[in-house]
Amino acid sequence: MNEFMLIFRHEDGSKVASPEQIQAWMKQTMDWIGSIAAQNKFVLGNGLPFDESCVVWHNQVVTNGPFGEIKETIGGYIIVKANSVEEAVEFAKGCPVLQGDGNSVEVRKIAKRDGVH
Repeated sequence: MNEFMLIFRHEDGSKVASPEQIQAWMKQTMDWIGSIAAQNKFVLGNGLPFDESCVVWHNQVVTNGPFGEIKETIGGYIIVKANSVEEAVEFAKGCPVLQGDGNSVEVRKIAKRDGVH
């Protein structure tokens, strides 16, 4: 069995949701993660808040925040166990982040510690 990272991409991370919207989204997300955990396929996950972040560029320039010139931000990720990328994609299809226009979930296989894919 392999591990896959599901990366939550938001079209515009600068939009501020209401506390009620955040609470509803968090419940949906916890329920979704719980359904994966019930199959014993959830490994770990974290949100990535927008504060206290920066980008270090190739020329040693440091900019504040994860934004810059792009409209898309990464809001968090989970790692799941799956027998195939297709199974990981099925998990991703249930992610509540997909309710937002332009949002996406990137599915990436994680290389094993020995470097073998």
